[in-house]
Amino acid sequence: MSLQILILATMITMIVAMWKLFEKAGQPGWAAIVPFFNFYTVLKVVGRPGWWLALMIVPIANVVVVILVAVDLARAFSRDGGFAVLLVLLPFVGFPMLAFSATAVYRGPVADPRYQQAMWAQYGYPPPHMPGCLQPHAMPGYPAPAYPPPGYPAQPGYPPPGYPQPGYPQQLAPQPGYPPPPHHPPVPPRHPGYPPRY
Repeated sequence: MSLQILILATMITMIVAMWKLFEKAGQPGWAAIVPFFNFYTVLKVVGRPGWWLALMIVPIANVVVVILVAVDLARAFSRDGGFAVLLVLLPFVGFPMLAFSATAVYRGPVADPRYQQAMWAQYGYPPPHMPGCLQPHAMPGYPAPAYPPPGYPAQPGYPPPGYPQPGYPQQLAPQPGYPPPPHHPPVPPRHPGYPPRY
């Protein structure tokens, strides 16, 4: 009995979360309670073609479709690939987080090539593929960054590094050091037994 209550609570949570998610994306919320049509609506939200719905009845292909759509859904609501793992493994946790989080803002059908071209035309550069990294320049009203980004100009008055450094004379000859000691003739050895001569 408790298991049935848990399953029912999970289903209700998913329906409410998908209803709110569809409304955030500009789709009818009641689509969450219609089987198959709810997944078709998810495909529209992320920008995938509707015929992908037919792939859900194909073994192995349906798993691939679910993973790809989860990644697109995370991107569409300003999340990254790590959140897509949560949508696949724990959808009853990930969907409410997308639906009721204030930071999960719907960006558009990110998988649609027309959307990507429109973003390119609007901002002058491709939109970020990792939706968790929405930089301020990716929002309207900010200019697109220049590539390559300008750096600091070289300061005047400083020559480029290199060898030899200017301003120091080159050592053309070795510097004079200590002079060698004067040469003395060798002293003959003294013979034992003879006094020295004065």
